[in-house]
Amino acid sequence: MPSQMLTIEVDRLGAGSARMRLAGELDFDTAPELVDAVADLRRDGHQELELDFAGVHLCDSSGLSALVVIHRAGTGAIRLLNLNPQIKHLLDRTGLAELLAAPPRDLSGETREVG
Repeated sequence: MPSQMLTIEVDRLGAGSARMRLAGELDFDTAPELVDAVADLRRDGHQELELDFAGVHLCDSSGLSALVVIHRAGTGAIRLLNLNPQIKHLLDRTGLAELLAAPPRDLSGETREVG
């Protein structure tokens, strides 16, 4: 059975921040779309990101991997909003909730301060 589409709506909040509203499934087929959308926003100067998961009903290991890629590639904080209980549990059990709450590290391994 093919994956459901992931839709991504972006609100540019100004001052280098943006909110992305996600809906559908964040999985093997759709995770690259999220990584690409975030990379586009960051190229446009939006480093502080809010990812609103209100419409996401499934997140598999590829979706989790995409969140790690986004975290490591950025210079600003990402905040995950409106996680359903299953996704929150998955993040907690894998330790990614703590990783994603921490500031990203630069290539030298130093922690960058984020506002």
